[in-house]
Amino acid sequence: MTRPDRGYRRRMPLTRSLDDATVVITGASSGIGAATAYALARRGADVVLAARSEEALRRVADRCRELGGRALVVPTDVTDPEAVVGLAARAAGEFGRIDAWVNNAAVGTVGLFDEIPVTEFRRVVEVNLLGTVYGTKAALPWLDAAGGGVLVNNASVLAEVAMPYQSAYNATKHAIRGLADTVRQELRVTGRGHISLCTVLPASIDTPFFRHAANHTGRELTPPPPVYPPEMVAETIVRLLRRPRREAYAGGAARLMGLQWRLAPALAERVLGWYTARTQFGPGVRLDATGNVFRADAAAERTDGWQGRRAQLIRLTAAFGLAAAGTAVGTVAAMSRRSRTDR
Repeated sequence: MTRPDRGYRRRMPLTRSLDDATVVITGASSGIGAATAYALARRGADVVLAARSEEALRRVADRCRELGGRALVVPTDVTDPEAVVGLAARAAGEFGRIDAWVNNAAVGTVGLFDEIPVTEFRRVVEVNLLGTVYGTKAALPWLDAAGGGVLVNNASVLAEVAMPYQSAYNATKHAIRGLADTVRQELRVTGRGHISLCTVLPASIDTPFFRHAANHTGRELTPPPPVYPPEMVAETIVRLLRRPRREAYAGGAARLMGLQWRLAPALAERVLGWYTARTQFGPGVRLDATGNVFRADAAAERTDGWQGRRAQLIRLTAAFGLAAAGTAVGTVAAMSRRSRTDR
């Protein structure tokens, strides 16, 4: 069985060291995007920060400079293809080239599929999927001109599995994975193998995403445990820039869920649906239904989303470990029964 993180030896890394590289990051005003910018700045990279909120981006840029990197702020709505082309031109104009590009911008709307407004579903597709399309189109010519480079799409483990109340997000992340697979094939058959296209599949990450998502459930949203820090995903992205792989999980739970989904998809679908339906809601009440789907959050430069609730999340993570172990045993048993039945 093929593992998502195999194949990196056939991928081309950056043509220069990180301390001499220019990296564009979309969705850089908070969460994984900001954490990735900080991780690269610590290594001396030049980072180009893109998101809708200029105010939040400037705070991220200030921190990047404190960490030793150079930073350029380019407020960008990734749903505007001309703006994304302009982002690439600004990055290359400032630093002379683009060595890597990270498509990270994403929004979400949470609720039952038949209760999510069509306008919000469309907006999630525009930001998550089309934003990645526009970013990829803008990046490829510059990566080619630089003699090679790495393009990373942040797709989430929900590109491989699914969870209830996240239909729009699930759909876009599955599409991003398929897009990357196709473009990677085209790069290979057209002689552009010096450009690597990587997909990251993170598990639940402690970012402001759940606080910012549009919410039609009337309940507080929380990331289903186990929950990992955004810095872990950032370090995964840094490793991909150095040693590109076709796909890479971020978080052991993501790898486990992917394995279970491939081994026994029907069972995994039922178990994961039951589990996430009971763990992605907190005790509070959510009154703001639209979140940041249509508007930027100027105060969004925080990387974490649930500071002050770490102890609770750790306890839930431990509980998930026990539940996952039980599910794994059930999966193996189901596979064994299926094997005996098929004899």
